[in-house]
Amino acid sequence: MVRIETSIYLDFLSKFGVGGAHPGGIQLTKEIFKSERITPATHILDVGCGTGQTAAYLASQYGAIVTGIDINPIMVEKAKTRMARYQLPVEIIQGSIENCPLKDETFDFIISESVLSFVNKPRTLIEIFRLLKKGGRFIANELTINQRIDLSNKKEITQFYGLDSLLMERDWINLLQRTGFRGIKIRKQEQLISHQKITPEFFYSDYIEPELYTIMNQHVYIMAKYQGVLDYRVFSCAK
Repeated sequence: MVRIETSIYLDFLSKFGVGGAHPGGIQLTKEIFKSERITPATHILDVGCGTGQTAAYLASQYGAIVTGIDINPIMVEKAKTRMARYQLPVEIIQGSIENCPLKDETFDFIISESVLSFVNKPRTLIEIFRLLKKGGRFIANELTINQRIDLSNKKEITQFYGLDSLLMERDWINLLQRTGFRGIKIRKQEQLISHQKITPEFFYSDYIEPELYTIMNQHVYIMAKYQGVLDYRVFSCAK
């Protein structure tokens, strides 16, 4: 298994401070939460919060009680800087969602945006289920393949991004159901992931390793090469 700590793609995201790197970007995040009932009393956990773009939006737009967790210390520092800059009372924790230090049944909502693909999925889903209140909702925007691919192509994708597997829609549903989630709904965008016009946010580190400057081009190449194969789904479900 390729570990999240050794993914050069995630190194690129952290050093460049890319916000909204997930499919659909922050605009899709905003659309998703328009149909959810969020109040100032709502406790939300942003899993793999990165630089804190989504967490900051949820806190500022809804006044919700938001916590972000990320394993990457660079991302955590940038998220904390964001919250301080905008004076948002968002708690940012450095840690792994695979073994989360937070208490059982703490959150009304948990969101993950392009996070589950990089971690141990069964273990992480068990933790997310544990952290949700009864009746709480989980929303996941995750990489999904539309068809099975041969071993060499699979290796090219998984090694570049640092993934341990590539899942189809049915695989994700099975994982969620086995964990205990119910009422699973799926949202799929009509536009191909490679055709989306998303302008990410950048929060650059003072020093960036020269080799990381080529990663964006490699990412664009892979998205184009596997157009129609690499896709995503937004899964929403309840405990």
